[in-house]
Amino acid sequence: MIKPIIWQKTKLKILDQRRIPLAVDYIICSTCREVAECIGNLSVRGAPAIGSAAAFGLVLGAQELKGFPKEGFNHAFREKASNMLQARPTAVNLSWAVERMLRKYESIKEKDLGELTGGLEEEALTIYKEDIVGNKKIGQIGSSLIPEGAQILTHCNAGALATAGYGTALGVVRWAVGQGKEIHVYVDETRPVLQGARLTAWEMKQEEIPYTLITDNMAGMLMQKGKIDLVIVGADRIAQNGDTANKIGTYSLAVLAKYHDIPFYVAAPSSTFDLTLTSGEEIPIEERDPREVTHVFEQRITPEGCSVFNPSFDVTPAGLISAIITEKGIIENPQKENILSVMQIN
Repeated sequence: MIKPIIWQKTKLKILDQRRIPLAVDYIICSTCREVAECIGNLSVRGAPAIGSAAAFGLVLGAQELKGFPKEGFNHAFREKASNMLQARPTAVNLSWAVERMLRKYESIKEKDLGELTGGLEEEALTIYKEDIVGNKKIGQIGSSLIPEGAQILTHCNAGALATAGYGTALGVVRWAVGQGKEIHVYVDETRPVLQGARLTAWEMKQEEIPYTLITDNMAGMLMQKGKIDLVIVGADRIAQNGDTANKIGTYSLAVLAKYHDIPFYVAAPSSTFDLTLTSGEEIPIEERDPREVTHVFEQRITPEGCSVFNPSFDVTPAGLISAIITEKGIIENPQKENILSVMQIN
């Protein structure tokens, strides 16, 4: 299985996704700050992978504080957690993982450093393992929505690279293939960072799953010609009414799918739901470096001084989503009542 992050007690190895498919290299992080930098510069990306990496980053952060006086440790550790939260604003899994690590810290903060760091490491490993188990459950549950011979459109990358392992949207594809279903994946290139062309296509090749790469603006024509049976994407944050933030361009696909009467599915773990938000209008949308648009692999493709708007995500209204696939079940007609029911929240 592709491993985007590898924990090694005093360091975290992060698969540098900026270099795939041209190279498969790992960045070795030995500090909390280095992990946060990898999250910010997209060396590791995908909401669940970001959350897991952040958890291990805080273990490194605690290890860095060896020798700190007891009264200073608490402030310094919380400052590291606060800095980690600033790495990327949209993916709620980041804050979910950091808050979970802080709760663990609160429960063991009076212990000696060895027990403290050991307890934090145990919690980070639990987050990591839970994600893989949950992804496989998403794949198993979601595969029931994949018909034999399906032609599936994906956007961005929601595979093993975007998680602790296995994947969410691509986890559904993997499970369906494992059942013996013959399917074909149309991989949307996903401008401007090309996560589809670089990462999803690479994963499909590794798994020997039949795929065809298309540019983003070809999706509508394929739907018009009857070449797409369903669309499946991941998510970075889902509000309590089902509105879903995902990679920029997802909303356009959802509109196209609705017009052509094609099922549009979102696959995400329960940790991606932010039930403190009433709607997608409250989801913070990250804007990134204009160079992601003006350059491709450091090569300028636009005039000097070109004005750029580069939001990394958009929000798809719940009304355009056929169902949300989670490890707890399929949420059909996603809205608050159905979400709370499947999430088993009263």
